[in-house]
Amino acid sequence: MDIKDIHTPVMLQRCVDVLAPALEAPGAVLVDATLGLGGHAEAFLTRFPELTLVGLDRDKQALALASERLAPFGGRFKPVRCVYDEIQDALSGLGIDSADGILFDLGVSSMQLDRADRGFAYSKDAPLDMRMDQDSELTAEMIIATYSESDLRRIFRDYGEEKLADRYARKIVARRQESPIVGSADLVDVLQKATPAALSRAGHPAKRVFQALRIEVNQELSVLERAIPAAIDVLGLGGRIVVMSYQSLEDRIVKRALAAKSTSTAPAGLPVELPEHKPELKLLVRGAELATDEEKLQNPRATPVRFRAAERIRTPS
Repeated sequence: MDIKDIHTPVMLQRCVDVLAPALEAPGAVLVDATLGLGGHAEAFLTRFPELTLVGLDRDKQALALASERLAPFGGRFKPVRCVYDEIQDALSGLGIDSADGILFDLGVSSMQLDRADRGFAYSKDAPLDMRMDQDSELTAEMIIATYSESDLRRIFRDYGEEKLADRYARKIVARRQESPIVGSADLVDVLQKATPAALSRAGHPAKRVFQALRIEVNQELSVLERAIPAAIDVLGLGGRIVVMSYQSLEDRIVKRALAAKSTSTAPAGLPVELPEHKPELKLLVRGAELATDEEKLQNPRATPVRFRAAERIRTPS
């Protein structure tokens, strides 16, 4: 299947419109911090013929597929295999001092969801893997097999916001004492049997647990907490950053990071705001913008997206 048939970029035109003012000048640099299958990247490289795009991804399969897709753009596309909190090192390694635009499209890529063997989707029986970086050691199967009941409860509650975290953790520990839980179907079976009938119609019982496991395997939230400030640091004056998140935990981190840099740090009561206290960023979107109803209909993966954007208006002295 053509890669374009399995990957519809979320809010593509909105991303282009918001980042465009920072990318018009010759020699502009855009960092696609979550390259995935390269759908957003292809659109930007096509729209801005003098743009250099640096594509970051920790997933070597995605990086290989995107690199093949973007090969026609030659040296204007520069792939880097890394986690996106390493954005500063990635640019330094390419001899680039700053970025004019930065794009984060968080969450799981289309390929990771659609490839059953990656274990991200609870609807398909597969090994409990969930690694975005296939060279990393920790897998979801290892978590299910080795984490204590209290640790399972913690990640289900904190990363999945799961109301049945206690119950699910207890049932998993009891089940694994009888036989190993090695596949997604095994885990789904445990969760479905542990879910009270009154709650079984409130959504698939595995959804939040799988989200929590994925976040724990890939340390997504701690990486994101480092990545957004690091991205802001490499953003040049007049540069713009766009972040699309898909669940409240991600969006909360993004909101806080952008708000911290778009607010004056002047002490209360100071008669004159000194230059070093002025905001570094200007928010370009009021709150978190949602996809249009039309896009949600055409691309269901856009349904939960939360879109935030900002422009650098001051660089630290």
